[in-house]
Amino acid sequence: MKLKVAVSVLLVLSTITVGKILTVPSDDEITSAQENIPAYAKWGRLAMQKVMEKYPTADVIDYLHIGREVGTVTSVEKFKLWLKRDDNTEFGVYVDITFNNQTEEVVDIKYTETNQ
Repeated sequence: MKLKVAVSVLLVLSTITVGKILTVPSDDEITSAQENIPAYAKWGRLAMQKVMEKYPTADVIDYLHIGREVGTVTSVEKFKLWLKRDDNTEFGVYVDITFNNQTEEVVDIKYTETNQ
């Protein structure tokens, strides 16, 4: 009997969860979610993509947004990614993405490895 109750409760909870997942979000929820996306997110995705291309045998295990240096024509978005190689050694890579303030076109990407 207890097993049937537990299964029923689990079934109800999973149905509620699936219902929430399948529910189309309202415009307010979409706007709220978009407002919560940090401005550096697009540059963070690019940093991770480029690091994975540069170090294809390593896995990114940590990610840190250091900050943005704003210039008059270009700005630099700075990240530190921590990677782990197949032999379990770990290292960091600083990624500086320089981009045009007006067009957001990437001007340069600089990589600096570190063991700290």
